[in-house]
Amino acid sequence: MTTTPTRTPAEDALRAPADRTVRVTVADRGRRAVALFSETTAPFLGPVAKILKYLSLVIGCLVALTPLVTIFMASFKSSHEYQTTDALTPPKSWFNFDNFVTAFNDGHMVRGFLNTVLILVVSVTGTVLIGAMTAYAIDRFDFRGKRLVMFAFLLATLVPAVTTQVATFQIVGALGVYNTRLSAMLLFMGTDIVSIYIFLQFMKSIPESLDEAAMLDGANRVTIFTRIVFPLLKPAIATVIIIKGIAVYNEFYIPFLYMPDPNLGVISTSLFAFMGPHGSHWEVISAATILVIIPTVIAFLFLQRFIYNGLTSGATK
Repeated sequence: MTTTPTRTPAEDALRAPADRTVRVTVADRGRRAVALFSETTAPFLGPVAKILKYLSLVIGCLVALTPLVTIFMASFKSSHEYQTTDALTPPKSWFNFDNFVTAFNDGHMVRGFLNTVLILVVSVTGTVLIGAMTAYAIDRFDFRGKRLVMFAFLLATLVPAVTTQVATFQIVGALGVYNTRLSAMLLFMGTDIVSIYIFLQFMKSIPESLDEAAMLDGANRVTIFTRIVFPLLKPAIATVIIIKGIAVYNEFYIPFLYMPDPNLGVISTSLFAFMGPHGSHWEVISAATILVIIPTVIAFLFLQRFIYNGLTSGATK
């Protein structure tokens, strides 16, 4: 029977530095090999990486701009020209504005813009006020069921909206606001849980000492919210206005379902007027689409700084 020799603690202590020396040497060799490989391949990988970076950006731009260019060229084509040419074929005349005139007149674009602006202003204003007040109540007050309320908000964001449309339609009909602008306004104001979370994130950055100092001066909760807290929520308000405004302007389903009256048509449902059972006038629809896009492009060019700053601030607060 053989026995394994055991080392004394002193022998282990003497041998440990040698083991560490070997490990350090191997690690140094690995780092030197990586550094040498990087120095050798840097002159080649640097330009290749830069080419791939710009190539990916160019491909992304082409993917994003191709549909817009296609619609823009189609808006200047006649009906016969649209049916006999490819989508990327330029029109014969860039001064053919007949489609724009038809879309503007037959699509009732002026009425659509007015209805859209009215619904958008009321919906965005209500969303800002409701979201800010709800966030203030949740953040500043302690009450029973607070966690349950937050869980309910989170659950509401996870439920697909299409699964609740039957119940929503029944509620709108029971309230007597079906086929009115008020139906869209109420739905836009009451279904935006995201704005509440945005205001909550910003509300946490406002110290409660401001509320306490104002209360010592005799201010009530309404005065504190309207004169102190709400003005400090400007970045959150800008973020909500941008997100909600774009959503309301582009919304088609709610106006189409809850406002079937032609006099209540918005800018998104105006495009649907050129589609029928016997075919669709895609060249006119393209012209109407360009008219719809123009206001959003102008707004983006003037407000892009606020858009980027608002979205970034909302993500990092």
